[in-house]
Amino acid sequence: MKINYTAVDRFMNYVQIDTQSDVHSTSIPSTMKQKDLAQVLVKELHAIGINDAEMDKWGYVYATLPANTDKDNVPTICFCSHMDTSPDAPGKDVKPIIHTNYQGADLVLPDDHSVVIKASEHPDLNAQKGNDIITASGLTLLGADNKAGLAEIMDAMHYFYENPEVKHGKIRILFTPDEEIGRGADKVDIEKLGADFGYTIDGETLGSIEDETFSADGVEIEITGVSAHPGFAMGKMENAVKIAGSILANLPKDRLSPESTFDRDGFIHPLECNSTAEGAKLTFIIRSFKDAELSMFESELENIVRNVMHNYPESTYTFKVTEQYRNMKNVLDAHPKVAENAVKAILRSEIPVKRGAIRGGTDGSRLSFMGLPCPNIFAGEHAFHSKKEWVSVQDMQKAVKTIINLAMIWEEEA
Repeated sequence: MKINYTAVDRFMNYVQIDTQSDVHSTSIPSTMKQKDLAQVLVKELHAIGINDAEMDKWGYVYATLPANTDKDNVPTICFCSHMDTSPDAPGKDVKPIIHTNYQGADLVLPDDHSVVIKASEHPDLNAQKGNDIITASGLTLLGADNKAGLAEIMDAMHYFYENPEVKHGKIRILFTPDEEIGRGADKVDIEKLGADFGYTIDGETLGSIEDETFSADGVEIEITGVSAHPGFAMGKMENAVKIAGSILANLPKDRLSPESTFDRDGFIHPLECNSTAEGAKLTFIIRSFKDAELSMFESELENIVRNVMHNYPESTYTFKVTEQYRNMKNVLDAHPKVAENAVKAILRSEIPVKRGAIRGGTDGSRLSFMGLPCPNIFAGEHAFHSKKEWVSVQDMQKAVKTIINLAMIWEEEA
């Protein structure tokens, strides 16, 4: 298979378009600048020859690569990536840099020498000797999460149009906003999408396929304290700032915390705290691979709140749980061929398979429960949400090859 790769050129352009989402925004998408990239993608899809490419009013991009096979029973497959980047690190004025022929040394980023991508801290760099590594300049994140996935899907679609003799079924393309703030699937029109199965291209290490994620809830705690003039507060004030601080101080430290968990351990994670003497609001995310554990963790958290509130008899609290997403494995186990074909595609691309679970979520989690079974395939992104983010040119090209092989396998086995 000879591929004239375009993914890197596309990627270098995409990362320079600021698309950070905003968890505090109530608009859809949460930031209108995400539509700037959506419009670029639609224009490029039209240039490839995909004439139905469109951006809807919510900023979602839909497009169709028509089937070119005589078989009429090939499932319609969707490839999906998200356009937004994380608000956890600066994302404006990204300056991507290609470090050619990497030889294993630490990468000191030029615009801030204190930002060093250390080989000792990034074990996946051990497999990159001789490859070309793309980073930002040290002042921003890179945006490989998930603009690498966008570029790889675009490159694969370009390949199919350039090579019409390569048979495939109908392919639907979906690019979403606001995945980083948990809203990426909120306005997906599943009926309009019209796909049987899907794949998010949003994974990390070369060869990885993930068909299992955390299940996730959000918890919002609101505290109403008793405010009084601090000069005359004796026996009156119950300071909500101190109540919130006491709740946080009583959270487990050696377990059920992101800092002390790994593999399949779940956690209780305080995300934000806003407070005055009169009132406080705390937001948490609760994560576990087992749905039943979520309610256990939430009960433990509420017990902490109750115990603290005993010391503040005139104060009150509310405890609100919101379901966010559930482990995609609950759905994918009923459709084993979806992951099996991804494994075959990775192996056909001459890549060792790394099958595992995501300590996080993707659009695929939500899409799976909306009726589109959707595991996650590697895009090659590493150290995401940080100024040390990086991706390998060669890994991106292998992701393109895997996408192509995956579409071919669905056609061959129909």
